[in-house]
Amino acid sequence: MIVNKLNIFSQNAHKNILIVNSILKTHNHFDIILIQELPWSIIWSIPSSAFSKGECLVGSFHHSNWLFFAKPSISQLNYLRVLAYINICLSSLWFSLHRDIINHRDIILISFFSNNVCFFIINIYSDAFHSILKYLKDTEVNINNLILMTDDFNIRDSL
Repeated sequence: MIVNKLNIFSQNAHKNILIVNSILKTHNHFDIILIQELPWSIIWSIPSSAFSKGECLVGSFHHSNWLFFAKPSISQLNYLRVLAYINICLSSLWFSLHRDIINHRDIILISFFSNNVCFFIINIYSDAFHSILKYLKDTEVNINNLILMTDDFNIRDSL
């Protein structure tokens, strides 16, 4: 079963595009890369009838060996803080996002199929105010076949 053989890497990028770029170029032996606190930057200027200089297309780093999974950002003030990269070799497992189950900028829920069974992976980021922990506490979600929940909860040890 492929689920037992998945190599998954999780990293807080601290909004540094060089960290993400380096991970994607050097971690080809991983199947899935989960990033928290990802960098967003202007990729291109899109022609616009509203703005003479065009509108900015903002995104994160893409790489040809990796499928990019992130929910669309609603506004520039509300950028997502989690994403996933899936090694292109695993594209036959039909990975997909599930905003229908959890729709929050700091959680990404991804499913894939192996041997006709649907499995889930969750990537979470919590800010210094622990807002995602409060959200999870108040949200009831039942997810069967959850194989991994990885995170950066920003919880510091008081010692």
